[in-house]
Amino acid sequence: MITSVSRPSPRLLAAAPHRLMFFIGAGNLLLAMGWWAAWLAAQRWPGLLQVPQAATYAGWLHAFVMQFQVLPSFFFGFLLTVFPRWMGLPDIARWRYAPVGVGLFGGQLAMLLGALGLEVALVVGVLMTLAGWGAGVWILGRLLLAERGRTWHARSCFAAMLLGLVGVACFGGFLATGSPWWVFFAIKLGTFGLLLPVYLTVAHRMFPFFAGNAVPGYVAWRPMWLLAAIWALAMAQLALELLHAYAWLWLVDVPMLALSLFVLWRWWPRGNAPGLLSVLFVGLLWWPLTFALFSLQSLAYLATDVFVLGRAPAHALFIGLFGSVLVAMVSRVTQGHSGRPLAMNGLAWFAFVGIQAVAALRIAAELMPDVLLWQALAALGWLLVLSPWVLRIGLIYLSPRVDGKPG
Repeated sequence: MITSVSRPSPRLLAAAPHRLMFFIGAGNLLLAMGWWAAWLAAQRWPGLLQVPQAATYAGWLHAFVMQFQVLPSFFFGFLLTVFPRWMGLPDIARWRYAPVGVGLFGGQLAMLLGALGLEVALVVGVLMTLAGWGAGVWILGRLLLAERGRTWHARSCFAAMLLGLVGVACFGGFLATGSPWWVFFAIKLGTFGLLLPVYLTVAHRMFPFFAGNAVPGYVAWRPMWLLAAIWALAMAQLALELLHAYAWLWLVDVPMLALSLFVLWRWWPRGNAPGLLSVLFVGLLWWPLTFALFSLQSLAYLATDVFVLGRAPAHALFIGLFGSVLVAMVSRVTQGHSGRPLAMNGLAWFAFVGIQAVAALRIAAELMPDVLLWQALAALGWLLVLSPWVLRIGLIYLSPRVDGKPG
């Protein structure tokens, strides 16, 4: 029995999907940013540090690893756990979800070897990632087919994961043909077809539910038209990006900004909210902040044909929204599913507050005279603020639940 294990053991990773996939995601989080920080430092201080180079542009590899390997490790861990619960179906057998983890972890290791100059490893990495993604999407699809009703949040997440699988295949197309169009398609699909819909779908499903359980008098507001509006705007953004219609992006950015402000106003818990709930909504504040920057960028481009903010809006999204909500949500799941109190601990607070500073630093870097210096410092800051938190949650996934229950 799992409850008889008194010390950390790798075999406990197979006890539940979230254990395995969150452990892999935590490892991927540090490995991916460790390589990227080293690469940026080597570009900024070439006499101080040498990092082998791949023939493929390192920025494209960074985008692929973060969007299709690091964050999806957590996605699959969460979705493979909650899909059966949302649909009233039995839990997934471990032999089904283990290949998902093997594919994503092995795929990232291979991709990082490829980033260090072993070109064939890039192909191996994409193939392993495709295999892991394919196994995960297959499992989720079978659960949807087995469901008697219609769980729209599950269908929304599944649609995004399907688009993510297409994105992985597109990056494979880039490696096969060398055409930058494929990698551009993959990266944009990862941002607006995969990550943004999954994050906002989970927020739509879970955040009002959490608030209703913790704040007296809170009334959960989760209309399905909101989910449809999020998808419509995300797909419009994706289409305009793929068509390079940058002068018209404001037609999506401004409505998304207005929608995000309205949603935050409706969702915000106005009572005495515990820290583990508050960080979810504070992290979600990056949604309107991101699209305020996107709106400013697109309106300025309409007037000047210049991207005045560079990659600042994108990193408000990636680090601010995705990074903050990741820390908040993973902390909550880890505490609850390990039998611990639903409360923020010191390392979780350090990670959450720290990621706000890192996001602000990376945004400001686009406006600094020495951009590369501040980019490198932001990457190092990511490692500094997240490493203690990652080590703690990693140890939890290797340990039995403190309440003696299985899982």
